[in-house]
Amino acid sequence: MTDYGYGTADEELAEVRKLEAEVQTSPDDFENWEKLVRAVEGLEGGLNRNSSPQAITAARSIYDRFLAKFPLFFGYWKKYADLEFAIAGTEAAEMVYERGVASIAISVDLWANYCSFKVETTHDDGVIRELFERGAACVGLDFLAHPFWDKYIEFEERAEAHDKVFDILTRIINIPMHQYARYFEKYRQLAASRPVTELAPADLLSQFTAELEPETKGKSQIEAERAMRARLDTYHLELFHNTQTETTKRWTYEQEIKRPYFHVTELDEAQLENWSKYLDFEESEADYTRTTFLYERCVVTCAHYDEFWQRYARWMYNQDGKEEEVRIIFQRASCIYTPIARPAIRLHWALFEEACGRPFVSAAIYEAILVTLPGNLEAITRLANLQRRQVGYDAAVQIYDQYLADAECSIDDKGALVVEMARLAWKSKGDAVEARDILSRQQHIFVDSPSFWAGYLNFEIDQPTTAGTAIEQAERVKALHSEIRQKTRLSPEVITELSQKYMSYLTEKQSKLAAREYLELDSLVNGPASVTKARSTAGAKGAVA
Repeated sequence: MTDYGYGTADEELAEVRKLEAEVQTSPDDFENWEKLVRAVEGLEGGLNRNSSPQAITAARSIYDRFLAKFPLFFGYWKKYADLEFAIAGTEAAEMVYERGVASIAISVDLWANYCSFKVETTHDDGVIRELFERGAACVGLDFLAHPFWDKYIEFEERAEAHDKVFDILTRIINIPMHQYARYFEKYRQLAASRPVTELAPADLLSQFTAELEPETKGKSQIEAERAMRARLDTYHLELFHNTQTETTKRWTYEQEIKRPYFHVTELDEAQLENWSKYLDFEESEADYTRTTFLYERCVVTCAHYDEFWQRYARWMYNQDGKEEEVRIIFQRASCIYTPIARPAIRLHWALFEEACGRPFVSAAIYEAILVTLPGNLEAITRLANLQRRQVGYDAAVQIYDQYLADAECSIDDKGALVVEMARLAWKSKGDAVEARDILSRQQHIFVDSPSFWAGYLNFEIDQPTTAGTAIEQAERVKALHSEIRQKTRLSPEVITELSQKYMSYLTEKQSKLAAREYLELDSLVNGPASVTKARSTAGAKGAVA
């Protein structure tokens, strides 16, 4: 907890400490954080450069921790920058803005605010223009990017840099966006007063000149230019209609996006499905830049949904030469946005690193999962198999032994690990005898473990048979099932489930007695209480005899 020291009213301190205690108790509760941020902002009647060092330190500490946990809340980066401007001035606020746009680079609003701040506090047009260009590279393709582009155009108009205004509009009229028509009208108005050489690329001007030559031959330069401008106007209308078509295609999906920003509340299924369909569409258009930008928008809005991070990584993996981009996607998803309790994206990342020839990174990812989720079966199994592929069978066994000795690992998790160790002997060494020995030697330890007995039963059922070994295998499975029913301490529900698995196996046997055994077991497992009780009693007497 932050040490606030002295210098603020006791009642204010008490309230802030109370709220911070609530945050520490429930660190994922956004409302508690929101209350804490509001409380610390209000210390001493509102913070400024004359506030106490203790209050300023408290505010910075809480904002830093809040935005480390929720970096996609663009509005709070703006509030933090305003606070720093009031406390420490321009440079401090700019540092916060830089952290903000690094955390959520596709936020139109944050870039527009940052650029407006720069315009108001800096007198170097070159520096301001450089910042606008950075913003354009990050958010210029957004369907709702007009607040940013309007700021950029307004800045250049104030600087009376009409050539630069025209250059900006030349870029915008090719971007499908909500207010494309407004920008096109402004472009056409300015085009009327711009030199012909600025109205199209040089190669296209040469082409148009050649096409118009028969028409303009022998005419004055003014008439030739009028003909060229008419041709260019037609060309610009073609651009307009193309942009209009592309905008209309995307409007189908854009109008269904009800929340285009991040929040901790869940999205409904319709929203998630719309994002999936929108990504399908943009991928079909085969424009790498636009598809990447849409993915970036998607993983902000859907930051807590693993499936979109997985999809983004898979799509990027299939682009040529994008290994580092895939790695960054996995890192962002795993280290910032996806809860460790859902390790699927991290497991996929580990496989990716192994595929890239970095097995040591892969192992570190598995081990990091197991620090927080000790006994996670899939992570341990993946780590063991990584060691088997990279080092050998004995190295994999060492991994299983290491986690079987872990006191934090539950008895059922350990039972599952023993099953996986047996599978390793069977699948990797082809040694079913050793695998069976691993299971049978330890079954007395796991009389309470559903995972152990389910795995053991599956192992015996899955053994391949020949005409000469079918009877022997059937006897082994039958004996194991009897042990499950008579010697384990499993719950009745688990025993019923395993018995039903055995019953399914019986229907696939060649034995003529299988049908009778199935019906007797069916009466015991699924029959009415009177039948179940009678058969259980008879079975117990038979066992004693």
